[in-house]
Amino acid sequence: MSSVIQEVASTRRAASERRKGDGRMAALFLAPWFAGLFLITAGPMAASLYLSFTDYDLLSAPAWVGLDNYTRMFEDPRLLQSLQVTFTYVFVSVPLQLAAALALALVLDKGMRGLALYRSVYYLPSLLGGSVAIAILWRQIFGADGLVNQVLALLGIEGTGWVSHPDHALNTLIILNVWTFGAPMVIFLAGLRQIPRMYYEAASIDGAGPVRRFWSITVPMLTPIVFFNLVLQVINAFQNFTQAFVVSGGNGGPADSTLLYTLYLYRKGFADLDMGYASAMAWFLLLIIGGMTLVNFLASKYWVHYDD
Repeated sequence: MSSVIQEVASTRRAASERRKGDGRMAALFLAPWFAGLFLITAGPMAASLYLSFTDYDLLSAPAWVGLDNYTRMFEDPRLLQSLQVTFTYVFVSVPLQLAAALALALVLDKGMRGLALYRSVYYLPSLLGGSVAIAILWRQIFGADGLVNQVLALLGIEGTGWVSHPDHALNTLIILNVWTFGAPMVIFLAGLRQIPRMYYEAASIDGAGPVRRFWSITVPMLTPIVFFNLVLQVINAFQNFTQAFVVSGGNGGPADSTLLYTLYLYRKGFADLDMGYASAMAWFLLLIIGGMTLVNFLASKYWVHYDD
């Protein structure tokens, strides 16, 4: 009897040692992630939250000012202008981007030779669209002597300086964001491949045409994917910076027509050396993105359809 007890105890000790070993190994592999979390994400966020309550010019020690930076935001006309520009940019470019992505995904879903090649080619804009090189190219294309005006001249239409005109400059940024449809397109294509074909076959037998099948089968079955892409692209659009910085020359011009919120935040922090105010703006942006995401989740129960 005692030998059985000793054997059970020995087995338990061995299992306990294995669990401890597994725990140490897991901690070892997770250590880089935790280091990045605390040193690159959580630490700077905590520092930014503290600085948002201070007057800090990057050259001298921060001085505590309480809520002054937050109250200043509601009296800053350029900040209100940047919010207007940013919301226009988000609410126009994101729906157009998702519509373009879905349309192209529907075309690719029909099946064609070299599908993998086309999928890769159309995904490239998402990889390159946020780069400085593409923003510079975009500025040249829509410049006074750019490709767009050259094509219009061939058609007998007088062009304009698209990036230098307050009425058109933001539109060039919207077009650039719509052009980066590759990532949502690939996700839409994966979602389309998951829709059972028997639904389309049954609808065809009942006499439903392509448009009817799209609105009655494709759209309802694809709403979780639409919702996923919508949330991601709204967040990305609010955070866009490089395109506006390069196309506008870093000042949000002309006449602040391309002054996105992130660009104004950058200028306050690194051009005006008002880092305390910039930190407050960063946290206000976090609240805006969080609020928009919450609204999307609350509204999703009215239009997103899951299997159940």
